Amino acid sequence: MTDVQHDVHGPIARAVVECAADAIVAVDDRQRVTVWNPAAERMFGWTAEEVLGRVAPIVPDELKAEHNAVQERLLTRRAGGPDGADTGQITIATRRFHRDGRLIDVRIDTSVLQDRDGRLLGWVGVYHPVEEEDVAQHHMAERARLVRRLNDIVADLNAELELGTVLDRITAALIELTGADAGGFVRIEDDRLRLVTVRGLPEHLRGTTADLRSSLVGELLRSGKTVMLAGGERRLGDLIWSELPGLHTIALGLSFLQNEPYGALYALFSGRRVGHTELELLELLAGHAGVAVGNAVAYAEVVRQRAHERAVIDSSADGIAVLDRDGVVRQWNPAAHALTGVPPHEAIGRPLPFEAPAPGEKTTFPLPSGVWLNVLAAEIEETGEVVVDFRDVTEAKALEEAKDLFLATTSHELRTPITVVQGFASTLVNRWDELADADRRAAVATIAERAQSLGRLVEHLLLGSRAGRDELAVTIETFDLSRVLEGVVAGFRSLSDAHPVRLEVAPDLPPARGDALATDVVLGQLLENAMKYSPDGGTVTVRAWPEGGTVVVTVEDEGIGIAPGDLERVFERFVQGETGDRRRFGGVGLGLYIVKRLIEAQGGQVTAQPGPGGRGTCMRLVLNRADGDGD
Repeated sequence: MTDVQHDVHGPIARAVVECAADAIVAVDDRQRVTVWNPAAERMFGWTAEEVLGRVAPIVPDELKAEHNAVQERLLTRRAGGPDGADTGQITIATRRFHRDGRLIDVRIDTSVLQDRDGRLLGWVGVYHPVEEEDVAQHHMAERARLVRRLNDIVADLNAELELGTVLDRITAALIELTGADAGGFVRIEDDRLRLVTVRGLPEHLRGTTADLRSSLVGELLRSGKTVMLAGGERRLGDLIWSELPGLHTIALGLSFLQNEPYGALYALFSGRRVGHTELELLELLAGHAGVAVGNAVAYAEVVRQRAHERAVIDSSADGIAVLDRDGVVRQWNPAAHALTGVPPHEAIGRPLPFEAPAPGEKTTFPLPSGVWLNVLAAEIEETGEVVVDFRDVTEAKALEEAKDLFLATTSHELRTPITVVQGFASTLVNRWDELADADRRAAVATIAERAQSLGRLVEHLLLGSRAGRDELAVTIETFDLSRVLEGVVAGFRSLSDAHPVRLEVAPDLPPARGDALATDVVLGQLLENAMKYSPDGGTVTVRAWPEGGTVVVTVEDEGIGIAPGDLERVFERFVQGETGDRRRFGGVGLGLYIVKRLIEAQGGQVTAQPGPGGRGTCMRLVLNRADGDGD
């Protein structure tokens, strides 16, 4: 007979199978067909030659869980499960495919096939056409009810996006659908299992861990199946589930996340018996649980990513605004508030408070507050949103303007003495013999004076450049500050009859700790400024006295003074205290910048203050004492 494998069944058995009116199909432990009698050919349309040794294509996908549950149930009974001697067959009413693609209603009596030594050979099913209308209707009605309830549960699960809640609802649904006495969900964490949700068990079990390999989940993973039943003292005694009184059966099904095992659902039975329907429902619910968990995990990742993005945006020093397709602000970070002065509640839901450039372009403009913004816009193609990034470039803009002013001022300062030198030099060359000796001497004196001015200007430029690169070299040592003061003052007393210079030094002035040459340059610059910014003349007073662990030097004039808002700015590069008089007084705005850097290089301080009575300016220097003593 070609429809029965001769190495599996004896002649009498084959004859009975051949003559049977009912379809008989046997499969091995890998679901390959070993018996396919003529009645099976008539019922399903496939010949024995077409299916022997292969998996029969008769089980619909939606009923494979039911099919697996029946076989698993029979294996449990065979192993001496809770049903004791009930190791016979299971009968179900279901549907199977015909070769022409239609579904036929059948009743299947399924039994385990084993040899004389009790080794598993497979399963055998006897298929009967269903004619009893009430049986079919009851079967379909029950399945319809379960399917509707399962659909409701799945919809509820998919609507929830919080992972912990999803897992709790899965466990509750498991108990409802299977009638289990308790249940739980375990997550697979590397080589460990962690119980993350429980129902019907003590709450203290939540979070308990167990070894994966020695667990039922590990056994199920190694079997290649997705659902199994376990019973008997040997398999239950060492499990945490033993805290359920009367526990006799555990059903478990795997849940997958992105095709990888994520965890398992446990259904625990201490009262009612477990049937194939419960096992089928467990397998279906475990599969849907993987989808629901995947949604929750994906949502949690989106939330985490958005929180990360929000943290990055909020901590950015740049102002960041996110605009929707209509140009309405949807995000406005703290830096945007600080830069523009517009709080979030006034910005969000409204257009951007300034004009944004086109996506991919950059622009720079001032706000009414005087703050200069550098603005860049970029479009998010997937959402149509526009991200506007803006930063404060006021200092850079001011420096740029200062550089432009420096170039203009330097050109002016150089042009005048160079023009004079060129003019007098040309006169001497072309008219030497025509000029009187006194005129020649006056021309040479003028050239020398202008050359000296050029030398001072170049020296300031060099010092300013070194100061900007932190390359001002000073030597810290003890020096006689009184002597330096006397030398500087003596040199300036003869420069202008309109600017008498007074020196008042405390008799107990101690030596200073610093650089004598640098201090000489500083004092010379301050005295030059005092005279320069006192166009109507006036006394310049230099005082020095000890104060604590320092010595203090002040230079006071009776000139035009410095506006209160510029008392600190005058020490910046290219800044002069009286903007409107810049051309009147000349200079490139480096003198006080060099003073500040030279004093700070010695560990001292310099500040500008209004002069006595609010007239003129008082420059205050503080240097360290050489002896370090205080008053």
